[in-house]
Amino acid sequence: MDIFGNSTNQLLENALKATTTRQKTIAHNIANVDTPNYSAKKTVFNHELNQAMDNERLQAHRTNEGHLSFGGIRSDEPQVVKRNNTMYNHNGNNVDIDHEMTALSKNQINHNALVDQLNGRFNKIQIALGQGR
Repeated sequence: MDIFGNSTNQLLENALKATTTRQKTIAHNIANVDTPNYSAKKTVFNHELNQAMDNERLQAHRTNEGHLSFGGIRSDEPQVVKRNNTMYNHNGNNVDIDHEMTALSKNQINHNALVDQLNGRFNKIQIALGQGR
């Protein structure tokens, strides 16, 4: 039995990596709020990428299970993509500082909740080992 590498801990670890990537992306956008022609970016996760790819995927008939399916790269890692659904300022920059600050706050709350969950799991292990009292 692996008490540290179980599926819940791996899920929490992946979620923490995702919030860290999102934090870096948001911070980069905020740092470039006044940079001319800068395009804001966002962090997109696997399920969102898959959904977008399914909408644009070429449907093909596979005659053998060994044939590769049509589609893009599937990854569990979050991807950073340009945000295209915003208006551009007079200098060609599309960073909305209010949106970025809100996203930063939400991401920080999510990150803190994940850290609390992971700490709680490790505290339970410590108590079970008789070291936490």
